[in-house]
Amino acid sequence: MRIRKTIFDDGFQAYLTEGATVVGDAEIPMMMDLDNVQVPKDMIPFGKASKCKNKRKYVHFYMHDKEFSRVLTGTKKYLDLLKTFDGVISPDCSMMIGQSKCLQQANTYMNRAVGFYLQKHGVPVIPNIRWSDETSFDYCFLGVHKERMVSISTHGCIETKGQREMFKIGLGAMMEILRPPVVLVHGSMPDDIFSEYLGQADFHRYASQIERAHKKEGA
Repeated sequence: MRIRKTIFDDGFQAYLTEGATVVGDAEIPMMMDLDNVQVPKDMIPFGKASKCKNKRKYVHFYMHDKEFSRVLTGTKKYLDLLKTFDGVISPDCSMMIGQSKCLQQANTYMNRAVGFYLQKHGVPVIPNIRWSDETSFDYCFLGVHKERMVSISTHGCIETKGQREMFKIGLGAMMEILRPPVVLVHGSMPDDIFSEYLGQADFHRYASQIERAHKKEGA
């Protein structure tokens, strides 16, 4: 794996990766290997963070990209807010089958870049792992240290048979390459996707906002 210091301004908010190393041909920023995260007591979407009184949660970005794009382009503005919570899950920038390779690599870059910047400023960050199909495996797992806690989301990713099959393939690749001892799952955990991996790590499931809304309506 090729590793070197970032010494260029590529227009992708260069201050985010100041002091970081980049890895692989895609030159993805490497997040820090810090032992300052915990299994979240709960998660809250970024869009609700500013009005949330209970800060004993991790802020996540499992939502449409347009709802958190301002964090990618102005991360400094939200640092004080994010610092008030237990931690953050790094941004879930879209990775979709058929999406151009350069865009998927850029989205992986921003996931890690924002994560690194927040870490550097004292925010506990759990890496979010996102893939599309097998062609993304060359770079979608870069920038994350092995044998560390990671987070994933099934929300909107397993709606069709093809999506379910590809998600399971990606999950298997993640487990083999990163070997995480703890996996956080935002959304459902169908047995046909997760059952064979449950013995390989400690899985923790967190309901999506849609699930929570439906539960509240039925209460």
